[in-house]
Amino acid sequence: MEHKEIEEMKKVVQGTLERLEKKVGPKGDVNEQMLPGSNPNWNHIVIALGASTGGTDATLEVIKNLPETTPGIVIVQHMPEGFTSMYAKRLDSICRMDVKEAKHGDRIRAGQILVAQGGLQLRVVKSPGGGFSIACDDGEKVSGHKPSVDVLFQSVADAVGKNAIGIILTGMGKDGAEGLLRMRNKGAFTIGQDEKSSVVYGMPKAAHEIGAVARQGSLREIADILMNYLERLQ
Repeated sequence: MEHKEIEEMKKVVQGTLERLEKKVGPKGDVNEQMLPGSNPNWNHIVIALGASTGGTDATLEVIKNLPETTPGIVIVQHMPEGFTSMYAKRLDSICRMDVKEAKHGDRIRAGQILVAQGGLQLRVVKSPGGGFSIACDDGEKVSGHKPSVDVLFQSVADAVGKNAIGIILTGMGKDGAEGLLRMRNKGAFTIGQDEKSSVVYGMPKAAHEIGAVARQGSLREIADILMNYLERLQ
């Protein structure tokens, strides 16, 4: 990435962080109403979320009020190296769940959100002692991206299977569509953002058109769709 592009991305990310700060105050100041359906023993479930253009704000809308006992979430947001760390730190100051940039070997646990590091591919793998963990590598771009939503979703489909939930949000292109279909074919529950609430209805549209989305909803509905599904699993 050229220096000019990096500077432009820095401005975009900084603007996003400033908007997030205005939307929601420091951690603990969010709406105290808890969403239903939390379960502290949900370490066998993994929620995978992918987003691109418009996704920094959209992702916040989905995760900001999720209870601390929500199953572990892994996020791929198209963003270059260096900016994902800032984004994760800002989300951590807002969300009820703990948020950090993912590192190789991190275990996925309930109550924590892991954000894929820019410039690396991220996969979810089975941990030797049970549960799931993160594997990162400096592989080739997939679907034009590194990190790629397709790489995340495909790994979750293979490692977690029917105990996974996939969410695809606003974004340009079709990264994540094939991976989400693979998740659904393995029995996972899949959610896609609708056209009206998407900044760019590219990725969710591509997923919807190939039958990868089990339930479509507006950005404001997705957290409730997720928690209602988890509630039915109890």
